[in-house]
Amino acid sequence: MPTKTHVLNILHRLTDGKVGTPPKIGAPQALTLRREPKANVERYDALRSREAARAS
Repeated sequence: MPTKTHVLNILHRLTDGKVGTPPKIGAPQALTLRREPKANVERYDALRSREAARAS
């Protein structure tokens, strides 16, 4: 559920007249990944079902 503060923040961003493209950041090559992380889909599904059970 969006809050009043969240809605006002979005409206302000839409109406302030600034361009929404952030500047590019040059990251050093030392920050490259050696092993790409793998998504654990089963873990996410378990967390989602646990959250749904808590909400009801």
